[in-house]
Amino acid sequence: MPMSRSFLFHSFLLIASCVASAAAAANDDPWAQEPGSPPPAAMAGEWQLLHANIGVSAMHMQLLPGDFVLMFDRTDTGPSNISLAELSPCAATADGADDCTAHSVLLDLRSNVLHPYPLATNPWCSSGALLPNGTLLQTGGFANGDRVARLFTPATGWTDLPSYLAARRWYATDMILPDGRVLILGGRRQFNFEFYPHDDAAPSAAALLTFFPFLDETTELDAEDNLYPFLHLLPDGTVFVFANDRAVVFDPYNRAPLRRLPAVPGGVPRNYPSSGSSVLLPLRPDAPAHAEVLVCGGAPRGAYHLALRNGTFLPADRTCARVAPTDPDPVWAVEEMPMARVMGDMVLLPTGDVLIVNGAAAGTAGWELGREPVTRPVLYRPDAPLGERFEALAATTIPRMYHSAATLDTYGRVLVGGSNPHVGYVFANATYPTELSLEAFLPPYLDSRLDGARPRVLAAPAEVGHGETTSVRFEVPARAGASGDGGAAAGGVPGEVRVAAMAPGFATHSLGMNQRVVELAVGRVARLGVGVYEAEVAAPATPGVAPPGYYMWFVVHAGVPSSAAWVRIRPLGPAT
Repeated sequence: MPMSRSFLFHSFLLIASCVASAAAAANDDPWAQEPGSPPPAAMAGEWQLLHANIGVSAMHMQLLPGDFVLMFDRTDTGPSNISLAELSPCAATADGADDCTAHSVLLDLRSNVLHPYPLATNPWCSSGALLPNGTLLQTGGFANGDRVARLFTPATGWTDLPSYLAARRWYATDMILPDGRVLILGGRRQFNFEFYPHDDAAPSAAALLTFFPFLDETTELDAEDNLYPFLHLLPDGTVFVFANDRAVVFDPYNRAPLRRLPAVPGGVPRNYPSSGSSVLLPLRPDAPAHAEVLVCGGAPRGAYHLALRNGTFLPADRTCARVAPTDPDPVWAVEEMPMARVMGDMVLLPTGDVLIVNGAAAGTAGWELGREPVTRPVLYRPDAPLGERFEALAATTIPRMYHSAATLDTYGRVLVGGSNPHVGYVFANATYPTELSLEAFLPPYLDSRLDGARPRVLAAPAEVGHGETTSVRFEVPARAGASGDGGAAAGGVPGEVRVAAMAPGFATHSLGMNQRVVELAVGRVARLGVGVYEAEVAAPATPGVAPPGYYMWFVVHAGVPSSAAWVRIRPLGPAT
């Protein structure tokens, strides 16, 4: 039976500690463990404060090509804590006053500098997807923003498309399709979907909408528990939709349901406001048609009303449910997290693991309805044996409750921001004040003791087509410092080398829309020089496996990832 990647990574921690020691440096074989040396201390990750105040509470986050992170909030909370640029026009508020503050900011990851951007319409509780050309499509919101589609690039800022949407979209979900179009599904009292861009031949706005009865079936009186449905594109181009406590698979092109999955055992709602989270687990080249979905956390049925009406905050759910919707007879497997969590964010990592961060241990999403912050993230290793998949990591000191967000960046860090369980910005006399800070969580693989094994990407293609073979060049510092650069790894080639292509997600309300990990098939790994290697890799074969657009390509050596290179996968047709 092959060893799990979790086993390989933890075994390598012993080796890495010796590479970092003086004794190992003097040894002819830097990959050998010094006899009698103690194992390294537990690697539980590390928190870093990037900004004490970014000016806005980061309700929404999107990593963009070029190493930028866009963060934005509502526009109707009153002034933010960051001023617009000098020549930017102020916005008129509902009471006729001028608001000369920014409600969206762009972080340059390379310099850690923030740039304010004016935002004209209200994106409160909206959705988004990164288009194949790298532009952010951002849809819906509240009041003057509920039928607006917005486009954003760092160069142009926000461009509004007024009344573009055929229905008001508040708490909807966006998903990129294999042809580069975006599916926009659901929202409050919207049991339908539409596409971006629209079909220009449609005779009316109503003709652009397709009724989706599954959302009607899964809504609950008053509480709903099916907002921000979880959408995942499956390798065959069909779409997995999870709402409340159950799921269906449907064909977006023929606009037809295909099959229903059984409900998750236990009957716990996992969509807003009972807000659990969900990811599509990494897709592998050795099983291109197979896909698995993981759903974690949530709140018991009725928890929203009990918190809202009489201040009773029920314990959150502590289970995760995992299913392979591509199997002929899918069955949910239920596991227990180390701690209960509602309003958590699940972030895919380049190692193939999942980080679960943010949220509360009691209550639900909604104004003032969460209690008992969960400050310790949890790592989930999909390939580890059952019962050994979860690990609690280092705690933050900052509660991240309702309206927080998290996303992976190109350095392999997880950026964490937001938390505002109030109608406006409240900084005093509140159990959980509005949070304007931005943190970075460094997962265990970023521990400095592993730097000797950490690859560095030297060259990667700017663009590839589906099924094309290309190459990635990288170096490994420890190998460059090894005497002879040869040894047990055949031909001087380092240990296990993988390449992970990661699509950045649009993060809001415990959901990372469109985040995706596609492991690429790695062929020959050739040694080009001292510590320098070139890996032959095959791009994903179909746009069902990897829709067109920008991906972060990470080289992962012996379980330790590099920083990422941006690579665009070309659309098959005219989509941009």
